[in-house]
Amino acid sequence: MTRVLLSGVCGIAITSTAPASFQYFVCSQTAASFGGQALTVYSVFARFNGPTDTVLNCFNFSPVGNTSLSGFWHKDNADYNSGVLSQEFGTWNPSQTGSATANRPFDSYLTVGGLASVANTTNADPSWVTGGNADVRSWNRPDLPNNGTLGWFNSNPPNNQGRVGAAGNTATDVRIGQFVLSADDAGIPSGRTYMLTLGYNNGVAGSAVQFATDIICIPTPGVLASLGLAALTVRRRR
Repeated sequence: MTRVLLSGVCGIAITSTAPASFQYFVCSQTAASFGGQALTVYSVFARFNGPTDTVLNCFNFSPVGNTSLSGFWHKDNADYNSGVLSQEFGTWNPSQTGSATANRPFDSYLTVGGLASVANTTNADPSWVTGGNADVRSWNRPDLPNNGTLGWFNSNPPNNQGRVGAAGNTATDVRIGQFVLSADDAGIPSGRTYMLTLGYNNGVAGSAVQFATDIICIPTPGVLASLGLAALTVRRRR
């Protein structure tokens, strides 16, 4: 697994005037394979410096530049997918991922903390309905609508699913999504870049909600540099 901190060119956090404890997005990269299909799994976390910081919702998820909104792999148990690895069918709903071993490692999903399981209480907000016309799929689709406002939220915030230290998170990081791409994804080596805003508080009931906006790079610039160096090394050896 390659774990990279997003900073510099991919870390331009914009926060509210209240003391901010959001730091930046962190992305881990893991190689995987299923049925002969080589994959790269990117897990994205929001990093905080407070001991009880809690993510409540994510919104205004949008591509930066020409970043693709398709090409994601899903392997969930939604009734229109049935656990098949596919780029044509799937859902971003973490409660529909299915088996922790047969599905979760290969499935793209979005979440406000926690693990992708039936107990996950993340829901899509109405921003998934685009163009003023009801899209009955909501987030039950393999791609992402290009409307710049996509969001998801914890429908049961008292469960503290979005808090640092909760199951599926770490002592400093809250899980917000997993993106599974082909190992030779067309977006690589130039990468995919997305913008996302978080709503969070210090985990105390009734405390003020803060907001932070930052960039997610998949893969991160450090990984791209390493890939470029590896390619250069291979060429020199020929």
